[in-house]
Amino acid sequence: MKLLDYIKDKFYFVIISLVSYFFIFLILLAFKVEINLALLIIIILLLTQSVLLLYDYIRKQKFYKDLISNIKRLDKSYLVLETIDKPEFYEGAILYHALYDINKSMNENVKANELQLNEFKDYIEMWIHEVKKPIASLVLLLSNKNSLLDRKVKNILNQLTLTIDQVLYYVRSEYAEKDYYIKEIDLESVIKNVGIKNMDDLLINKIDFIVNIENIKVYTDSKWLEFILNQIINNSIKYKRNISNSYIKIYSTKDNKNTKLIIEDNGMGIHLSDIKRVFDKTFTGINGRRKNSSTGMGLYIAKNLCDKLGHKIVISSKVNSYTKVIITFSNNNYYSVIK
Repeated sequence: MKLLDYIKDKFYFVIISLVSYFFIFLILLAFKVEINLALLIIIILLLTQSVLLLYDYIRKQKFYKDLISNIKRLDKSYLVLETIDKPEFYEGAILYHALYDINKSMNENVKANELQLNEFKDYIEMWIHEVKKPIASLVLLLSNKNSLLDRKVKNILNQLTLTIDQVLYYVRSEYAEKDYYIKEIDLESVIKNVGIKNMDDLLINKIDFIVNIENIKVYTDSKWLEFILNQIINNSIKYKRNISNSYIKIYSTKDNKNTKLIIEDNGMGIHLSDIKRVFDKTFTGINGRRKNSSTGMGLYIAKNLCDKLGHKIVISSKVNSYTKVIITFSNNNYYSVIK
């Protein structure tokens, strides 16, 4: 609050005061008060009024200055009442109580919305688990049948399971950060599970699945990592080229600081204009528009999960040559105390 703005706000009060002092001066003269004494009285009244206005400005200016600066400084500006003292002047007290009531009402609405979201999340998770049961039963029934129709039906069921898993992990990543459990896991066992899950698609598409991971352990959530790898492998299968030597290679590198898991394929590759946006929500890119089956959610969810787990994921690619996904796990002792 600037002094000039404060004076402008008090404009009518100042004008009325000046007019009043002028009439007081005339009255004093009418009662035969010496002009010098009358002027002295008016000057004292003016000084007193000025001091009172200045005092009023100073205490209000401090409150409003702290209020505005704290609002700008805070990430969550609705917490500003926690950072300021209740003002002593009446208008400020009214504002303080109004902000308190607004903040209380907002918190109640936020809690109600959080409760609804959590209930919705719980329902979605329950529904997904119930839906996956008959799908798993159908896959089991088809497991010993090798006709072309059976393989196609099984492939459709696998795609359906993948899409359902996307919904499940999207809900978990957005609303329940305590749903993961970080511990030391064997990378080879996780990759083996992913390979088994995608075995039929790999065989149908004649893609060699090459794994070179031995005795590599990292700290992560095994289920979340399995989902992430499944999304990446599924993309590699979906965007394969019509060549005879298609492959997906999975290998790792390790130094003192990090362990890197690399998933590499020789598929269609990602266009340079798309590479910076592959982790954006619902972004499908040129390849996705060609396939018409891409939702643009798989890599977005994978990136979201990696961020929450503390892993780094990057993609490099060249059209009609290769795509390489690198997931970096930290080797520090941050997780080791939570075994």
